[in-house]
Amino acid sequence: MSQKNETTVLALALLLTVGIVGGGFWWFTNRSGVKIGNTIIPNQQTGSNPSLKDRISFGEKTLTSGDISPAKKEGVQAIAAKSYDQAIANFTAALKLNRNDPEALIFLNNARIGSKSYTIVASVPIGTDPNAALEILRGIAQAQNQVNSSGGVKGVPLKVGIANDDDNPEIAKQIASSLVSNPEVLGVVGPNTSDSTLAAGTIYTSGQLVAVSPTSTSVKISNFSRYVFRTVPSDFMAARSLANYMAKTLQKKNAAVFFNSQSNYSQSLKSEFVSSVSLEGGQVSSEFDLSKVDFSAAKSLEQATKQGAEVLMLAANTETLDKALQVIQINQKKLILLAGDDVYTAKTLEIGREQAVGMVLAVPWHIDSDPKSDFPQKSRQLWGGDVSWRSALSYDATVALIEALKRNPTRLGVQEALASSDFSAIGASGTIRFLASGDRNAPVQLVKIVPGSRSRTGYDFEPVR
Repeated sequence: MSQKNETTVLALALLLTVGIVGGGFWWFTNRSGVKIGNTIIPNQQTGSNPSLKDRISFGEKTLTSGDISPAKKEGVQAIAAKSYDQAIANFTAALKLNRNDPEALIFLNNARIGSKSYTIVASVPIGTDPNAALEILRGIAQAQNQVNSSGGVKGVPLKVGIANDDDNPEIAKQIASSLVSNPEVLGVVGPNTSDSTLAAGTIYTSGQLVAVSPTSTSVKISNFSRYVFRTVPSDFMAARSLANYMAKTLQKKNAAVFFNSQSNYSQSLKSEFVSSVSLEGGQVSSEFDLSKVDFSAAKSLEQATKQGAEVLMLAANTETLDKALQVIQINQKKLILLAGDDVYTAKTLEIGREQAVGMVLAVPWHIDSDPKSDFPQKSRQLWGGDVSWRSALSYDATVALIEALKRNPTRLGVQEALASSDFSAIGASGTIRFLASGDRNAPVQLVKIVPGSRSRTGYDFEPVR
């Protein structure tokens, strides 16, 4: 593709981004509060760098920014003043205005708690990836709401704290140290990224505090620690599914991979895909590092084509999603597209649009993948829209901690329960059991981007049957 054509395509993509995201996202999220695609878009953070104290809240301060209703502000002030009846009234009113705010629901449930509770904390990237943070918090809030409304953990309510780790490994470690030093904290849901989980996991291990990540997929986390578990399948499973689909269904042999060398997740998914394609009798003829400052989507595609690539595998992470979307636009549906779960976002539907139709992604769960599950219906009733795989897997992480607390509500007891060969719990994505490695032995779901109306973008993710 010529430089002129590349510039034209990128300019069109930018116009789509500004017009659709700036206009459609604002109208839809602010007027209806319902999800776009599989994500509910929140307001962005201001970019400030809060102190560690300001990064953790049980309701006495809000960690989300943007337009916060007066009712929610008053609820936070009431909890800080220990006026819990007032806080309950305030948060109840706030949720009537914005029913899909998981922070408000968590704080409401915390305000309802008396003197005794069991405490867990969510470590999420509110400051840098608010979409993912809110998705994760919805799953946690739903599980907390469910257990507390049905009598608690053997009669004891569950309190949930929220920590903003910004998906930064160093901040995640600082938060881990703070939580380890708080004896009331009996478990952690998170962190989000594999890099943060690996960094903070060393602190959780030394403090003998269990962390269950719903979203960290790097193969390095397998057998990493007796105190680090995850409810999401590893990249090994996702890579195998994609490679198998490429070889058996698509009957293609040659792929090019786009990845971020600075991300544990992206590196892991890329490496596992290369190995899996080889086992299927194919080859990865080209690898392109999205993190390089001189990365060119057009030049990379030209090189991949010259080397015989029939398939483009996008192992992008959140930080390099925009560059992956450039690849999608410039590809113009010429080569078949595959992708990992970080590409599963509303932004992909909005910016990729027709050029992304047909792309197949490996994700841990899809809301339409199990017709027998009652989780989708309950989540729709609670939030007023569909939830993503991040919500489902964080719900599962919280359910696992709740089940472990039922067995033995101590830090050591939680670890022993989760590691036990007879441990099981029923989650959004089926039965939750952990291998000795800390992994969950669960399949992944392949989904495809198709034209559709459910997301109100004109495109949807739907399961590959």
